[in-house]
Amino acid sequence: MQAHVESGASGPSLTLRIVQIVSFTFLAYLVIGMQLAVLPPFVHNDLGFGAVLAGLAISSQYLATLFSRGFAGRTSDTAGPKRAALIGLLACGGSAALMMVAALLRPWPMASFGVMLLARLALGVGESCVATGCIMWGIGRVGAEHTAKVISWNGVATYSALAVGAPLGVLLVAAGGFITIGLGGLVVTVAALVLAWRRPAVRVEGGERMPMHHVFGRVAPYGMGLALGAVGFGVIATFITLYYASQGWAGAAPTLSLFGVCFVGVRLVLGWTIAHFGGYRVALTSLLIEGVGLIVLATAGHVAVAMLGAALCGIGFSLVFPSLGVVAVTRVSVSNRGAALAAYSVFTDVALGVTGPLGGWIASGGRYGPMFAVAAVMALAAAALTGALYVSYGNKAG
Repeated sequence: MQAHVESGASGPSLTLRIVQIVSFTFLAYLVIGMQLAVLPPFVHNDLGFGAVLAGLAISSQYLATLFSRGFAGRTSDTAGPKRAALIGLLACGGSAALMMVAALLRPWPMASFGVMLLARLALGVGESCVATGCIMWGIGRVGAEHTAKVISWNGVATYSALAVGAPLGVLLVAAGGFITIGLGGLVVTVAALVLAWRRPAVRVEGGERMPMHHVFGRVAPYGMGLALGAVGFGVIATFITLYYASQGWAGAAPTLSLFGVCFVGVRLVLGWTIAHFGGYRVALTSLLIEGVGLIVLATAGHVAVAMLGAALCGIGFSLVFPSLGVVAVTRVSVSNRGAALAAYSVFTDVALGVTGPLGGWIASGGRYGPMFAVAAVMALAAAALTGALYVSYGNKAG
C-alpha cells in the first residue's frame, strides 16, 4: 500500500486537495443521478411492469448501500481509503455495463429486469465504497483537523452530481435510447478510475480493529440524531409535490430547487463554523432551524410561506451530517474511523428508507400538514438529543 500524505505550504491549497478527491464522489453520483430519472419509465413503459417493480428497481440500490457500509468502512481502515474508492468506482462501472446489457435484453422483460436489479445492487455497493473511501481519503490528505471540511465538500459533490445527473440522464435517453445510460456511466467511471489511480494514497493507520458492532454502539447516539433530522429531508424530497397538489399550489419544482440551493450554499459558505464553534453547537443550531422550517411547512397557508419553510429546512439540514459526524468519529480510535463513518452513515440510509412508508401512512387521508409536523417533532427531538450529548461529552470534543 502506497503511503503518502500531502502537507505544508508547498502542496496545493487545502480546498484544492479536498476537491481533487471528492471529485470522484461527484463522478460516482453522476452515474447514480443519470439512472434515477429514467429507470422507472423504462421499467414501466418499456418493460411493461407496474409501479411496485419500478420502485423495487430504485430501492434495491439503497438496500445494497445499507448492507455494504460495513465492508466499505473496514476496507478503508485496513486496505486504505483509496482502495475502497477504487473498488467503489469499479462497482459503479460494472453497474453501467450491466445497464447496457439490460437495455439489450429489452425484448425479454424478465431477463432485462433481473440484470437491472444486479446493476442496481452493484451501484449500491459502489456508492457506499466511494462515499466512505473518498471522505477518509480526503481526511488522510489534509489532516483530521479538517474532517468537517472534507465531509462538507463531499456532500456538495454528492448533491451537485445528483442535480446534474438526473437531467443529463433524460437527455441521453432522448438522444440515443436507454442503452446510453449504461454507455455514459461506463465512460464516466473509466475516466474516474484512471484519474483516481494516479492520485497518491494515504497512510493506513495501525492499531486495534474494533468489532463492527462495538463501533456501531459508539456512534449510535449521533446516528440517531442524524436519522431524526434526516426525516425532514426525506418527507420534503418525497412528498412536497403531492403536498402542493393537495393545496392547489404550483411551484413544487422551484421549491425543491430552493431547498437544494440553500443546502449546498450553507455547506459552501458556513462549513467553517463546525471547526470554529464545534460539531455539537452547529448541529444543535441546525436542527432547531430545520424544526422551525418544518413547522412553517406544516402550517403554511400560502405557497410563499411553504417555500420559506423549505428554505429553512435546507439551511438547517445542510450541516447536520458533517457536524454530528465530526464528533461521532472521535468516539473511536483513528484506526477505526472508516468503520465509524460507515456505521454513522447507515442511519441516513435507514431514515430515508422508512420515511416514504411512514410519511405515506401519516398522510393517507390526503392531509400532509401533520406529516411535516411529525417531522418537526423528530428534528426537535434530535436537537434535544444533541444537547444531551453536548452536556455529556462537549467538554471533551467540540
